[in-house]
Amino acid sequence: MPKGRQDESRSISENSTWGIRRRFEQGKLHINHTKFLGYDKDKKGNLVINEKQAKTVRRIYREFLDGKGDNRIARALRKEKVPKWDGTYKWYETTVRKILENEKYKGDAMLQKTYTVDFLTKKRELNTGQVPQYYVEESHPAIIDKDTWEAVRIELERRRAFSAEHYLKRMDFASEENPFAGKVICSCCSRVYGRRIWSQTGSYRKRKVWQCSYRYPGKGIKGCQSPHLDEFVLHQAAINTFNAILENKEHFLEKWREGLNSENVLKRYKSRQFIGIVENGKTMTEFDIDIFAAMMEKITVYNRKKLMVSLLDGTDIECEIE
Repeated sequence: MPKGRQDESRSISENSTWGIRRRFEQGKLHINHTKFLGYDKDKKGNLVINEKQAKTVRRIYREFLDGKGDNRIARALRKEKVPKWDGTYKWYETTVRKILENEKYKGDAMLQKTYTVDFLTKKRELNTGQVPQYYVEESHPAIIDKDTWEAVRIELERRRAFSAEHYLKRMDFASEENPFAGKVICSCCSRVYGRRIWSQTGSYRKRKVWQCSYRYPGKGIKGCQSPHLDEFVLHQAAINTFNAILENKEHFLEKWREGLNSENVLKRYKSRQFIGIVENGKTMTEFDIDIFAAMMEKITVYNRKKLMVSLLDGTDIECEIE
């Protein structure tokens, strides 16, 4: 492009950018709603809730607080062919995570998250302090109430801290087919156990066995010597834990009722959730993935018969497996 044309394009771009930033300073929104699930724009250009899409947003927040990971949520949305903002069903973990982290769903807006780095190609990059950002509260109708949004933020931080503590490269990879993934912890080295499929000698039968991920850190190298255990032991630990809670129902209900008055919005949410589960609960005879995800943070392995189940309220319950 000739230099004169470049200078002209630069001037137009800079003037446009200046105008946009002036509007940002005044709290006036400039949001592309077409790539933003849950909202449309009215004739005046104001964001308005698209109720059909908003149901999906509310579902994602609810299921996340109910213990499901973004991996499991995305799989379910794909399977059920729930449409995204573009009408496709290509849900991924990152798609769900962005929705959970987006402040616009509580009615606020962080403006200028990205900025133009090339006025010719219009290439944009993440704004990490290169240009000013502006935060506008209650700039448009909220789909998610502020307490729920804050509870999700706290839970995201808790899960990130859990992943870091136990050397996990990613968080929330449990699924319906493997609900214990990332949740079985070695008492010796604090790393997670992983599932292996073992073939039994002289048989076509397969065993689902769990083993510390640091048992063989490298070829020919022996690491952690914690014992392996069969998957049915984990099922039984979850079942025994829930039944132990029911047997001591009044003790736990009293504790959770106190949690309803906590200043921590996540603790209030989980207390209310736990009360609902236990008040309506019946003795568990088979493993329930939804109760496990909602109530239990991890299972720590001490030996093949002694496990510790940690609830999401911080309670530890020791399990002896026969």
